[in-house]
Amino acid sequence: MRLLRTSHLAPTLLVSAVSFLLARTIWWEWPAYLIAFTVFTGQLVVGWTNDLVDFESDKRENRSDKPLVTGEISITTVVRATWIAIVACVLLSLFGPFGFIGGSVHLLGVGFGVAYNFYFKFTKFSPLPYAIAFAALPSSIMLSKSIIPPLWLALSGAGLGIAAHFANVVKDFRRDSLSGHRSLPIVLGIRPSLIISGTCFLLVSLNLFYATQLIFLIYVGVIGALLISVLPARMSFRVIMALALTNVLTLVTAGVNSISNL
Repeated sequence: MRLLRTSHLAPTLLVSAVSFLLARTIWWEWPAYLIAFTVFTGQLVVGWTNDLVDFESDKRENRSDKPLVTGEISITTVVRATWIAIVACVLLSLFGPFGFIGGSVHLLGVGFGVAYNFYFKFTKFSPLPYAIAFAALPSSIMLSKSIIPPLWLALSGAGLGIAAHFANVVKDFRRDSLSGHRSLPIVLGIRPSLIISGTCFLLVSLNLFYATQLIFLIYVGVIGALLISVLPARMSFRVIMALALTNVLTLVTAGVNSISNL
């Protein structure tokens, strides 16, 4: 359980669940579960490398919510688990339901997630890996069935990734700025970052509405943008994740034909 906590478990499980929901629209249960587990291994790699990279700064700040900092788990254990997850992720991506092309796109997304931890979070190009990774996820699932991903789906993933990035950094703005991070949200500041996050989420919802004609998505987009603007900054990431899940649930239930009939 300590290992799972180190992986940023909540977003890891959320991304895996969304992957299952999307995969289930074009696969039957068993491949969909395997795709979700493959995504889970990739998210473990991203989460564990994030805490390994941030260990020294987290230690200086005495982060009691981080098992590595409190000594509940050792760096060696996390490093070993990360290598195991990397091997599992590569093998499952390339030789599982994803297929070689879909698996390669999935690994591209995981790679950019790791690159964010080691490099991009310290630069003004920090939104780039989020955009690519979030676009790669639904695209890789479509490619697993040899379906060319529609542009609206990839753009929705990229927009959601950017929205999540700005909201996530704002949540830990003070800690990240004191740790020397120079990501774009840190450079721009809290209020501009929240505006960008809310705007991106609204654009994603409008894009999904254009593709599916589901009017509910417009309501979700407008409400989401307003909530992100008025609620405390620390709640912004949770709001984005909850509303993103609402978008996905709407898409795969009422709008399932928009995906499965491509």
